[in-house]
Amino acid sequence: MSSSSTFGSTLCFVESPVQLLNVLEWAHLDGATATVVVLSPTDPMTRGQLRRMAELARADGHTVRWEEARGGPAAPFQTIGGLAGPLRAADRVVIGDPFSRYVQLLLTLYSFLGRRARDLVVVDDGTATMEFVSQLARGERLVRWHRRGGRPGPRDLVFAPVSAAARRRLTPAPGRTTVSLFTSMPVDEALDGVTVTTNAYAWTRDRFGPPRVTRGADLVGTSLVETGVVDLDRYLQAVSGLAAAHGATRYFAHRRESADKLHRLAGETGLEVVRPDLPLELIARRGPIGGTILSFPSTVVHTLPIALEGTGVKVAVCEIDPSWLSEGVSDHAQGFLRGIAGSARGVRTV
Repeated sequence: MSSSSTFGSTLCFVESPVQLLNVLEWAHLDGATATVVVLSPTDPMTRGQLRRMAELARADGHTVRWEEARGGPAAPFQTIGGLAGPLRAADRVVIGDPFSRYVQLLLTLYSFLGRRARDLVVVDDGTATMEFVSQLARGERLVRWHRRGGRPGPRDLVFAPVSAAARRRLTPAPGRTTVSLFTSMPVDEALDGVTVTTNAYAWTRDRFGPPRVTRGADLVGTSLVETGVVDLDRYLQAVSGLAAAHGATRYFAHRRESADKLHRLAGETGLEVVRPDLPLELIARRGPIGGTILSFPSTVVHTLPIALEGTGVKVAVCEIDPSWLSEGVSDHAQGFLRGIAGSARGVRTV
C-alpha cells in the first residue's frame, strides 16, 4: 500500500478493536498508510482483540504504537508527553472516539502545539457515531448516549473546558481544519462543512470470507447490562426466549460483558458462549456463521448486513422492551435504542 500523495504524516488514535477495524477500512479506501496509536484499555478481552487487530494493521503496512495509557497513576502523563512529538509532526489526525477524554485531551494538546492539520477524520465507533453527529450539529456538549439526561459529575465539571475545546476543534469553520466522517451508520443531522464518506467494509470483504453458512441461528451479546441500561434478570430471560424461539445455539459475547454474567447465561440458557478474538464483522466473514444472526439494538445490526452482503445470512434485531430497563434510565436512552433498531437497513424485527 502506498502513502497518500495529498497528505504527509497520518496519526490515528484508537481505543477499541472496532475503531482499529474502521481505521483499516478508511485507510484501504484512502490509499494511506498511518501510524496507529493504541490507547490500550485494561479489560483483557478488549486488549486481546486489539492485539489481533494490531497484527492485521502491521500486515497492511501501518506502524502500530501500543500505549499502556491506563497502566497506573503516572501513565496518562507519560502517554501524553510521549505523543507530543508525533502530534507536532502530524499533517492529518484520525480519531475513533470523540467522546474519549484521552482523545479530547490530545486534540486540545494538538491545538496548543500550534498545529493546524489539513484534515481531521472521525472514523466509525458504531452507534456512538450517531450521537456524536447529532450533538455536534446542535452545538451540545459531547456526552455518551447512556449518560445523557443525568447531572454532570465532579470529573465532568473539571474536564468541561477540555471537552469544549475539543468540540470546537471538531467543528468545521472557514480557514480551519477540514473535518470528515467515515461511517457505515445512518447520518441524518450532518453538520455543514463535515464531509461524510460511507464505510462499505471493502477491506473486510476483501480479506475475509465468504463464510460457510450453517442452518442454525447465532445470537449476538450486548453490554447494555454492564452500562446500567438493562436489568440483568430481564436480559437473561430475553436471551433465553430468543434462543428457544429461533433455535440459536451460540452466543457471541460482547467484549465488555462480565465473566459472571456469561457464566450464568450459559447455565440458564444452554447456549455455547463464544468469546471472539476479533470484531464480529470479521468473525462472521471468516465463518462458519449461522444463517440467521439475532441481535439486540447495537452497532452490528447496521454493520453485519453490509459485511455479509451476498452471503445469504439474515440479520434480525430484537427491540428492547421498556420493562427490561434498569431503574432511572433516561427517556433519551430509550429513544436512542429505538432509533438504532428502527434505522437499521436490511434487517427484520423479531
